[in-house]
Amino acid sequence: MKRKIYDSPAAALDGLLFDGMTIMSGGFGLSGNPESLIPEIRASGVKRLTVISNNAGADGFGLWMLLESRQVAKMISSYVGENKLFEQQYLSGELELELNPQGTLAERIRAGGAGIPAFYTRTGVGTVVAEGKPVETFEGEEYVRETWLRADLSIVKAWKADPAGNLMFRKTARNFNPNMATAGKVTVAEVEEIVPEGSFDPDCIHTPGIYVDRIVRATINEKRIEKLTTRNRKDAA
Repeated sequence: MKRKIYDSPAAALDGLLFDGMTIMSGGFGLSGNPESLIPEIRASGVKRLTVISNNAGADGFGLWMLLESRQVAKMISSYVGENKLFEQQYLSGELELELNPQGTLAERIRAGGAGIPAFYTRTGVGTVVAEGKPVETFEGEEYVRETWLRADLSIVKAWKADPAGNLMFRKTARNFNPNMATAGKVTVAEVEEIVPEGSFDPDCIHTPGIYVDRIVRATINEKRIEKLTTRNRKDAA
């Protein structure tokens, strides 16, 4: 079996990056971001990237780093808010944006991994989302046709992996990661822990190792809180 475990994030990306490529990056808000791999993409200097991700990180974190270095030419995303740099670059015309309803984005990625080139959905019918796309009627209702999303490289963040590449995600960090792992020509997973082969109950594996090409132990696990809400505690006495 081909060895999948790499010694560092830089080594795990070696030979995979090129100008003009498409990258899928897992995460939802600040949960489940491949935060060890993104800085290495920045350090490589690769440019004119198309990045597929629900959002683009937050100020100083995640994909924001690639926006700040002007390495991203286009984002295919669902959520722009909270990231002022993302908003600024889009409004100034520096950054091309393909905005998707969140469920449609998830299904386009899943379709890419499943080999389904197109599907129909009611989401977006009659709005700018449907402009330029075929619309057909099924059982008296209009549906807009959406196409799959695939990438040259998928980078995902998992909780645990075994040497075969089987992955487990922790709670909400699961988000877009499992679908993206199936939709990349090459998938690199950074993980918090690498466990011996045979450690996983097969029923608990979220992403089978057949979809994962390279694994690396994460060097950054900040687990930032995007919005911290606090309240005064009652007097313990």
